[in-house]
Amino acid sequence: MARTSSADARRALTAQVKRAARDAGFDLVGVAAPDHFADAEHTALGRIRSGLMDGLPWFHEARVRRGSHPDKLLPGVRSVLALGLSYRTPDPAPPTDGALRGRVSRYAWGRDYHRVMERRAKALVASLEALGGGEARFYVDYGPMPDRAAAHRAGIGWFGKNTNILTSEAGSWLFLAEILTDLDLEPDEPLKKNCGSCIACIPACPTDAIPAPYVVDNTRCISYHTIENRGTVPRELRPHFGDWVFGCDICQDVCPVNERNAETPGDPEFAASDVDRAYPDLIELLALSEGEFARRFRGTPLMRAKHEGMQRNACVALGNVGDARAVPVLRRALAGPSALVRGHAAWALGRIGGNEAEAALHAALPTESDPAAREEIEAALAQIS
Repeated sequence: MARTSSADARRALTAQVKRAARDAGFDLVGVAAPDHFADAEHTALGRIRSGLMDGLPWFHEARVRRGSHPDKLLPGVRSVLALGLSYRTPDPAPPTDGALRGRVSRYAWGRDYHRVMERRAKALVASLEALGGGEARFYVDYGPMPDRAAAHRAGIGWFGKNTNILTSEAGSWLFLAEILTDLDLEPDEPLKKNCGSCIACIPACPTDAIPAPYVVDNTRCISYHTIENRGTVPRELRPHFGDWVFGCDICQDVCPVNERNAETPGDPEFAASDVDRAYPDLIELLALSEGEFARRFRGTPLMRAKHEGMQRNACVALGNVGDARAVPVLRRALAGPSALVRGHAAWALGRIGGNEAEAALHAALPTESDPAAREEIEAALAQIS
């Protein structure tokens, strides 16, 4: 009888914790045992060693090893709460004003999800304390916890072949967080689902960043280059970026699970406040000063790209759009203070072509002192010729 009573109490506490998670504003919640994430550790270390994570210096072996052991993050941990929050908000209709526009990944249309998730996680930690919890620690994706592995173990979703977690409620349009707690909760079972024979995401990637099922090559990913890369975008990849200026949703847009499973609406905090958040005017974006950039995007994920990175991205998108109306703003960028932006502006002018673009490149060549930017100008002139 004592064992039955103890099991019932554990089950009741788990139900209370899950209700508290939903009351705190999370859409999905599951419980995982705090065991070593051995498979996730092995996979992540292999990707680091094979170069697939190059360009992310913070994603290193020590971080992976530490995050794979919940007891190293919180001594005395007994349970891992895996939390999900949907960001599938309504898609604003693309404007028909004729402006040259880029695209922003859906996750970045509204407020910075880190802040939203942190606020709700703090509220949930307070609820755990009221339920008898002592020690707790939460992580959004800036921490070492293997988010997707925790979500999978907790039964929230399964791994898609693009490495995202797929869920029956919100597809893959989901932010993840975890809370490590010393509460003894009843763990959930992982879902017995997978993508079967579907490979829709693999051929859809324009840069071939998914070389095999469940593998992403970070060095070819549009999201990496438009958000995390602080340097030059490889020239051979630029034509495949299309009009993306921050992130990329292609592998999610083509996923059949996302078409079928959209029952959980995205949280309003992640909705686009206006159409420019989803489809920014590229000429306006490139022309923003650093101060204007900070004022416009403060509190949003787009700050992650930084002013220089966003200007570089706008240049690439304008080159791919290929409209001569962009030549004047690209010519100004070609004379700007950033050699990185000057080089990408030159590439865009070479893509657009025409007499005005060629004249701008010829005018810039004699005064360009940066070797990489100068080489970009020369390559752009050769393309026009």
